[in-house]
Amino acid sequence: MAKKIKTIVKLNLPAGEATPAPPVGPALGQHGIPIMDFIKEYNARTSKLKGQIIPAVITVYENRSFTFVTKLPPVAAMIKKKLSLEKGSGKPNTEKVGKLTKVQLGEIAKEKLADLNTNDIPAAMKIVAGTARSMGIDVEN
Repeated sequence: MAKKIKTIVKLNLPAGEATPAPPVGPALGQHGIPIMDFIKEYNARTSKLKGQIIPAVITVYENRSFTFVTKLPPVAAMIKKKLSLEKGSGKPNTEKVGKLTKVQLGEIAKEKLADLNTNDIPAAMKIVAGTARSMGIDVEN
C-alpha cells in the first residue's frame, strides 16, 4: 500500500547551510516532521553548492515520514551570479543594473531547462529574459 501524502512544502534554502530557524522550523514543525533529520539530509545533499539558493520540494506523508527533491537555483539567482550582482534594481523600468548578452541568456536557459515548463531553448530564453527585465537588467537582442 502506498503512503498517503499529507502535504507538499516548497522552501528556498541556502545550500549546505540550512538551519532549524524560520522558514524551515515553522514550515515543517506544523506537519510533525523531524526537522533536524531534514536539515542534515538537505545540507548533505547540497554541500557542494554552497553560496547558492537551492529550492527543496518536500513531500510529507501522513505517517510523518517525508521525502524531498532539490531543484536548480531560481532564475533570478542565476542571473545575479552570472552578472556578479548583489541584487536587482528597485526601479526596473528606469534604473538598469546590468546587461545580459545572448550567450549568457542561452547558458542560463540551458542550465535551468529541466525546471522550466518547456523543452524548447528559445522559449526558455524568453522566460529568462522576462525575469531579467523584471530585475532591471537589459537583454541584448
